[in-house]
Amino acid sequence: MKRLFKLLFWIVVLYVAYIGYSIWTFEGEETRKTDAAIVLGAAAYHDKPSPVLRERVNHAVKLYKKGDVDHIIFTGGKGDGAPFAESEVARDYAVDMGVPEQDTFVDMTSKITEGNIINAKLIGQEQGFEDYTLVSDPLHMKRSIAIANQINLDSVASPTTTSAYQSLETRVPFFLREWGFYFLYKGSLVIPDTWKPDDWVPVNR
Repeated sequence: MKRLFKLLFWIVVLYVAYIGYSIWTFEGEETRKTDAAIVLGAAAYHDKPSPVLRERVNHAVKLYKKGDVDHIIFTGGKGDGAPFAESEVARDYAVDMGVPEQDTFVDMTSKITEGNIINAKLIGQEQGFEDYTLVSDPLHMKRSIAIANQINLDSVASPTTTSAYQSLETRVPFFLREWGFYFLYKGSLVIPDTWKPDDWVPVNR
């Protein structure tokens, strides 16, 4: 029995280490043309995108102008006390960069990554979209793709190449956060919504 527990312990350790390695080294997938890019939410400073959000929008706009996506869905609701939703700020920034407003859509309510993706799927279904390109920072992509797969969203990952998380000082804390959030997400799949804190439950699940 002791040997069995020891074996199980090392299996768990290796699995956790593998997940961490796969998050750190995630490079995205081969780009293919899709109906819409989904820009995952990040902080906005009043009516300006944070450096993280700005680079995600820049990447989506680049995909749009190359013709790799036909539309852009911006996600993210309002932070506590914020006058504008993250998605509104991101959309306005993209429009200023030359993206026609009629090719953009905003999710105004989601607060977490799972909610971002669920709400974007709902918007896409209303518009008749069939496939999507997920846009976020490289370290955020493994969990995002796992969520997309869980809700049967036909999507590819396109991490930004100009992430604000470049130095080890910024990259390591974000990596550790995503490492932990990946397992929290996996655990949340078996926990009833009624048992979870409000922030864990997507608005439109």
